[in-house]
Amino acid sequence: MILEHALLPVLPGHEAAFEAAFAEARPLISGQPGFVSLRLARSAETPSHYVLLVEWESVEAHTEGFRRSPEYQRWKELLHHFYDPFPVVEHFVDVPV
Repeated sequence: MILEHALLPVLPGHEAAFEAAFAEARPLISGQPGFVSLRLARSAETPSHYVLLVEWESVEAHTEGFRRSPEYQRWKELLHHFYDPFPVVEHFVDVPV
């Protein structure tokens, strides 16, 4: 299992519009092969900052599957104009502890 992590710095004052656009965009990602789950959370300290956590079956399900899909183009249209600066996305694997 892979955990995608992205800190989303939304332009201040655009939080409600971002959340509405994200609600529209969510089915675009959740229907992808290899998608497991998604969680979006808003910072209590900095309300224009969000964290996106997506579980995938593999890194490739995200990078080669979703990002190369027609749905990703719509995802970009809906969401990418809200970010400044553009988010850094990383993939994590579980550590057995």
